[in-house]
Amino acid sequence: MTPRARRLLFFASAPVLGIVVAAGLFGLPRFGHSDAQYGQVLNAVSVPERHITDVVTAVNFDYRSVDTMGEEFIFFAAVAGVVLLLGAQADESPGHVEDAATGRWVPPTSDAVRVLGLALVGPTVLFALYVIAHGHLTPGGGFQGGVVLATAVLLVYLAGEHQHLHNLYPDRAIEGLEAGGAAGYVVLGVAGLALSGSFLANWAPLGQVGHLNSAGIVPLINVAVGAEVAAGFVLLLSAFLHQTLILRRRRPTPDEPVDPLERSA
Repeated sequence: MTPRARRLLFFASAPVLGIVVAAGLFGLPRFGHSDAQYGQVLNAVSVPERHITDVVTAVNFDYRSVDTMGEEFIFFAAVAGVVLLLGAQADESPGHVEDAATGRWVPPTSDAVRVLGLALVGPTVLFALYVIAHGHLTPGGGFQGGVVLATAVLLVYLAGEHQHLHNLYPDRAIEGLEAGGAAGYVVLGVAGLALSGSFLANWAPLGQVGHLNSAGIVPLINVAVGAEVAAGFVLLLSAFLHQTLILRRRRPTPDEPVDPLERSA
């Protein structure tokens, strides 16, 4: 499409979009007033019907769980696209890549950062597992807990070097964990189709309200989502770091200090 055609299309469609947006804005309730009938119904039925005390989780992983599965696979596709785009190419090698920022030098990690970073790894992992496991009881769940869990891996990098992070996990295992988490959501849905006649039906025993083993399959979905999100963010971190280290890996001039990242790449 030519630039002139794009401009004509924009000027023809912009007024229509403006009218639709304006109609939606003028149709909103007054400030401080709302008619959230859907939310009121869910607040009333989520505990007796699904034994879930966190209504947001009840919506995400039960009443509208198919929508959430679509969101999970959007994230999965985004991670796959970034990893594919940032993957090392055949011409990206120390002999062919030059760093445009000459003289750039990253100072080594201080002892205080190392000690604090490593001390926070354990509590971060524990908190992430808590958020994932209690997603049906308190605010949280697989998406939030997965991000926190990936932060623990970032702390390992900040407290050490790239080589320490690379030695912590094999890339194949992280890729398998991300794929397994995404597939686990689908497997739970197919099980509901086989056992209850509808995809993602809550087919497991609901348990007692307020207990960790309540809410049927919702805790299992949280675990699958948490694994997929955590592995996805770790893959993103690994891809960005790998690309950055490739760009920095070059032979310095005699008057330049040696970049510590070169020794850890």
